[in-house]
Amino acid sequence: MVAVHKTVDELAIFGGAPVFDEKLHVGRPNVGDRDRLLQRINDILDRRWLTNDGVYIREFEARVARLAGVRHCVAMCNGTVALEIAIRALGLAGEVIVPSFTFVATAHALQWQDITPVFCDIDPETHNLDPGLVEQAITPRTTGILGVHVWGRPCAVEPLERIARRYRLKLLFDAAHAFACSHHGQMLGSFGNAEVYSFHATKFLNTFEGGAVVTNDSNLAARLRLMRNFGFAGYDQVIDLGTNGKMNEIAAAMGLTGLDSLDEFIAVNRRHWEQYWRELADLDGVTLAAYDPAEKNNYQYVILELEDTLAISRDELVSILHAENVMARRYFYPGCHRMEPYR
Repeated sequence: MVAVHKTVDELAIFGGAPVFDEKLHVGRPNVGDRDRLLQRINDILDRRWLTNDGVYIREFEARVARLAGVRHCVAMCNGTVALEIAIRALGLAGEVIVPSFTFVATAHALQWQDITPVFCDIDPETHNLDPGLVEQAITPRTTGILGVHVWGRPCAVEPLERIARRYRLKLLFDAAHAFACSHHGQMLGSFGNAEVYSFHATKFLNTFEGGAVVTNDSNLAARLRLMRNFGFAGYDQVIDLGTNGKMNEIAAAMGLTGLDSLDEFIAVNRRHWEQYWRELADLDGVTLAAYDPAEKNNYQYVILELEDTLAISRDELVSILHAENVMARRYFYPGCHRMEPYR
């Protein structure tokens, strides 16, 4: 990555040549060793075991659980289905408190099951749920709190755990951004009743499409496994309601290949993030959202915060960057509470 400096007149939006010839999109997928991936895919085709708890699924679940520091990982076909099944398995109903500043799938996973998402504001410093506002939002119908570790930076875990205990609520975390990140030395994925990872193509670790629920609760894990496979226990006995949430073997092979290269992914992301930090350090009105250097981080997201003193607006800056073929975007805009299904 090379820093480029332009005068105002040289900007592409005013007729100058764009910095990049091709569009640079948010979320370029981490792929890992292509030869190793193809090796694994050939193994799958040779075995003809394509899904239903295959060899690579079991290995992937074991490695994710070990990295997260939990007893159980239940892999799913995508993060949204993983979230929906976790919500169902935890018995959530009525109302669940959730941030409005999140990807809409977090809210949809509740509303899809006739659970009312009660939108709560965030702490402007952390971009995560404000625990004080969470407590104010609790009603007799509240059954749970669904926190989101935005950018891979942890929620206020301990205050949320205290609130959940005080009001006897379930505590679930959407850790879609937070794979391989830690909080006080403990991996995100190991807090609350359960946490949910996304392994979508844009995420730090991807399985093309995929997700997982991680937990230390053995009874919950057993129910999750039933529910992701139509409620089957054994060959032909159905003992619970369920759906088809299974991850397939090729997705798991992609995940394993990514896990093999995890340290490399982190190193590249960190190098890029640190260069942004250096180049933007003296720029008035623009702040780069920071990661705690004492914790493990995946550095997948480079987030600019604009101060009111900046001479241009956020949307104007996005337009300028787009003209340079840098496809920056307004993240989580508009807030979920302003989207059509929730007005």
